[in-house]
Amino acid sequence: MTSVSVVVPVYNEVENLPHLYAALDAVLSDLGRPYEIVLVDDGSDDGSLGVMEDYASRDAHVRIVEFRSNFGQTAAMAAGIQHATGDVVVTMDGDLQNDPTDIPMMLAKIDEGYDLVHGWRKNRQDTFVSRKLPSKCANWLISKVTGFPVHDLGCTLKAIRREVAQEIPLYGDMHRFIPILGGWRGAKCIEVVTKHHARRFGTSKYGISRTFRVVLDLITVKYLVSYLGSPMRLFGAIGLLCGGLGALSGLSTIWMKLVGGTDMTGNPLLLLAVFSTLLGVQFVVMGMLGELAARIYYGNSNREPFAVRRTVNLGLPLDTPPDEVRRAA
Repeated sequence: MTSVSVVVPVYNEVENLPHLYAALDAVLSDLGRPYEIVLVDDGSDDGSLGVMEDYASRDAHVRIVEFRSNFGQTAAMAAGIQHATGDVVVTMDGDLQNDPTDIPMMLAKIDEGYDLVHGWRKNRQDTFVSRKLPSKCANWLISKVTGFPVHDLGCTLKAIRREVAQEIPLYGDMHRFIPILGGWRGAKCIEVVTKHHARRFGTSKYGISRTFRVVLDLITVKYLVSYLGSPMRLFGAIGLLCGGLGALSGLSTIWMKLVGGTDMTGNPLLLLAVFSTLLGVQFVVMGMLGELAARIYYGNSNREPFAVRRTVNLGLPLDTPPDEVRRAA
């Protein structure tokens, strides 16, 4: 029976916490699985920590990770995943907009063999202009750029096998891209429709300004997914394109001088040739530095450019008889 860790980043949700705990307790206690609720206090200053400590003193399933200051939702989620001990990690918001009753359905998908199940707030209960419209635009752009089919990357409610969750690099605001980063590591992903509720207490921590941060993070994710293992494919290609443009401009300048007697010093193609050649050299050098950085990344962090789902018979001695191998399998 797989165990479950529910990770909830909390920042100033003192009014929501009693309702959240009651809903989680009702759902998780009926699962018939070992479980824990990991509450990550992200520097709350409204009394949320005291409420969490009260529940932890009365319920051993409740665990608390307390930050010294406010480090953001991605950091809180990363800390919760790092401290989780369950076989499956479920992440969700602490504002009651995600519905804990969706957890059993998502765990059933994990039991079917999926590694990562991410929610789709199909009937989202938020304001259209400031929340829904920017989200739709961002999701469309992200899906087109990354080639990852997704309707709602902003939904925090996810169920992930712990070994997969702990492989995903989370920093900055990368929690939105967990399904894409999981797919990059070879995880078998599926999107499911989940419930969504309007916020009852407190205020949202996000506004329309986050759209610009999402676009910047998208550039980072595209680079990580497509070019981290071989940066020269990106920078080298751009360098060769610039170098080719420089060579073409230079040859055109010489031809115009020889055939038409055009003054080379006043020809803008000469400047384009010099500029493109220098730019091409710079991009090639950037590619070389990127290759070096990638080697350092994989070498010093003990990471591999691949992910193993499972192994068969690797622990058996080399002289194991065939019958023993069949019994072990």
